[in-house]
Amino acid sequence: MPLPFLTADRAFGGSGDDAADADIPLPFDDRDQWRRPYRPGPYRVGAAAVLLLLASYVLFASVIIAVAGDTSAATVTGVLAVLIIASALRLLRMGTWVSARGVRHVGFLVTRTAPWDRVATARTVQQPVRWLGLPRTVQGQALVLVQRDQQGDQTTLLTSHGADFLGRGTAFDRAADTVEVWAEEYRVRR
Repeated sequence: MPLPFLTADRAFGGSGDDAADADIPLPFDDRDQWRRPYRPGPYRVGAAAVLLLLASYVLFASVIIAVAGDTSAATVTGVLAVLIIASALRLLRMGTWVSARGVRHVGFLVTRTAPWDRVATARTVQQPVRWLGLPRTVQGQALVLVQRDQQGDQTTLLTSHGADFLGRGTAFDRAADTVEVWAEEYRVRR
């Protein structure tokens, strides 16, 4: 089974040859397909793995409860396991995605899509950012999106201290540059 998110770094300039990678800012042939321009970070993958491990225990408990004869409790436990699995998958899906149609910011509960014709600018700024999405803030970098119809309101797409980029500064720079290139190319076309 192909796992396209594993090849994101290589496809977006992660081969190590910067001179060869500079010629291909938007490397995918099918630009209408939504792509994440970076790999999910180790903290995000680790949290999803722990959730899936917990789900396996809950499913096992559901089977034991069903064998014991309490089908209503087994059903409730099975539904809980399905919710844990869905949460782990949604956690892996979170992030910033780009295509020829626009930029999409996928959160845990909410997904927002901004078409390229409504994007005024996408730029990297130095500002206080949330550490691993928690209320604690630290000084870091953020890729912000400014839309034309929002009178200067900024939407934070990526941060250098998020679950995908904590301890991976070059991956953040590469991902932010890639989203900026997509924004620049498609804003000019429209």
